[in-house]
Amino acid sequence: MSDNITRIFQLSKIVSNHNLDTVIAGKENGKWKKYSATEFNEIAENISYGLLKLGIDKGDRISIISTNRTEWLMTDIGIAKMGGINAPIYPNINTEEYKYILEDCGAKVVFVGNKEIYNKIKDLYKNNENIIKIYSFDDIEGVESWKNLIELGKNNQLPSKTKDNQIETKEDDLFTLIYTSGTTGKPKGVMISHKNILHQIHAIGSGFPVRKNMRALSFLPLCHVFERAVTYYYLYNGISIWYAESIEQVGENMKEVHPHMFTTVPRLLEKVYDKIVSKGGELSGIKHALFFWALNLGLKHDYDGKNGAWYEFQLKIANKIIFNKWREALGGSMDHIFVGAAALQPRLAKVFTAAQIPVYEGYGLSETSPVISVNMPGENQSYYGTVGKVLPKVEVKIDSEEGSDEGEILVKGDNVMLGYFNHPEKTAKAMSGEWFHTGDIGKLINGKFLKITDRKKEIFKTSGGKYVAPQVMENKFKESIFIEQIMVIGEGQKHPAAFIVPSFVTLREWCRRKNIGYTSDSEIITDKRIITKFKEEIDKYNEAFAHHEQIKKFKILPLVWGVDTGELTATLKLKRKPILLKYNKEFNEIYGITE
Repeated sequence: MSDNITRIFQLSKIVSNHNLDTVIAGKENGKWKKYSATEFNEIAENISYGLLKLGIDKGDRISIISTNRTEWLMTDIGIAKMGGINAPIYPNINTEEYKYILEDCGAKVVFVGNKEIYNKIKDLYKNNENIIKIYSFDDIEGVESWKNLIELGKNNQLPSKTKDNQIETKEDDLFTLIYTSGTTGKPKGVMISHKNILHQIHAIGSGFPVRKNMRALSFLPLCHVFERAVTYYYLYNGISIWYAESIEQVGENMKEVHPHMFTTVPRLLEKVYDKIVSKGGELSGIKHALFFWALNLGLKHDYDGKNGAWYEFQLKIANKIIFNKWREALGGSMDHIFVGAAALQPRLAKVFTAAQIPVYEGYGLSETSPVISVNMPGENQSYYGTVGKVLPKVEVKIDSEEGSDEGEILVKGDNVMLGYFNHPEKTAKAMSGEWFHTGDIGKLINGKFLKITDRKKEIFKTSGGKYVAPQVMENKFKESIFIEQIMVIGEGQKHPAAFIVPSFVTLREWCRRKNIGYTSDSEIITDKRIITKFKEEIDKYNEAFAHHEQIKKFKILPLVWGVDTGELTATLKLKRKPILLKYNKEFNEIYGITE
């Protein structure tokens, strides 16, 4: 695409040029509702006019609180067209967090997706003098519909005012506020410019080939910068966007949509893999043998035919008789899976890529709009265990001590944020001149592939003075099909330990095969045979680590960690402090601490 756009609202023109029958689509009453280029732009334009008629002007903040749906994106483009600042919020946080973010950003208009979200913020509306209007995407009694805003704009078109606002908007102006997920305290509003996002569109697009009639399935939160930036990449390249009904229905929606790509976080890819392996374990005889032969072959995959001709020959057979079923389960048309937001186990990238479902891991933060580096298609463009090559117009510096090739990753470039909204002191702390401190530890492989070794803030020291990098360890231990979730602990203690949430699906199947009676999740984890099995798993993966890093004790927990229960962020990262607080009793038992 040769169009030289400098502000995000100009994507409307790109959408018109592509003139797709389906720009976006979502389920309504069980059927796919599609929006053409004309419909998409008309609705966005009328939202723009409607907001202006309300008295909203350039620079005013507006919040969308909703799961992914067609209304979300059309509203977002409408906000951009009139010069407003979209400050979207996760739809699954608590009322206190909503209160903080809405007050911090000073939102004047709020769009909610459904009644559940509205109920969380309706009292805040009464006590927040900034908010002048709430609109709902769903029909909710007593709440004004977003359709009314569209109608208001349709009847009060203000093209000259819209044009004036757009002319005044520069590429370095604030485009959106992205609130961090708050793993280390209160969320911060990351100020992202038009230029930041457009850098991502061009830099990512330079490495991934696009053809006509491509479809993407969207299910990661649009309020997160990862899905948001990729969404604009889809619009720019004429890729139809289909919104999944929910995380639970992603598998079914894939079979309906036959997408060519989607973005995901490692946690969801792990679940897909575990489900496939679990089904493979139910096979018997020659089918069982062939499944695990193909699986083990895939786990040894390397790029660019490095494993040799014999391996590639075997892989062709595996793809024909085993992996073809994997591809069918993902819709049968998959070209790319983009993975980010947390560390991906290399084995997952290997086995899916071997199965002709290429997985490309990237790395970035909200503050870097988000992508800093990414693995890409093509010879010598990817390297397992790394997060790929640094994007064009981005510089990376490893702030290492003398004699070490590992240190904090610093970033400079067109993707780095304007700063933190309302918090200049936090901005100053995060920046050294033009260099942004990521807080991640890493190194360069072969001088060009970036490898993340841990989060600077998560590394802890034992009482013996030895450093432990928990994220690296957790990623390794999660290779066990018995471990659903794990958190390595031990700061200031004599040795590392772990809280473990089992894969209860795997555990039930294992108990069935071992003739162990399974009453409930909470009871089975106290069975000595189960504890012994987990000890074997821990011992197996401990071998990958130095003696001072190895897990000496662990506690098996009965409940899966989630966003709603407070252990995970909206992007499924561990909230370490809340988990430690919640399981303080178990922590004390591990280390023999008496209160």
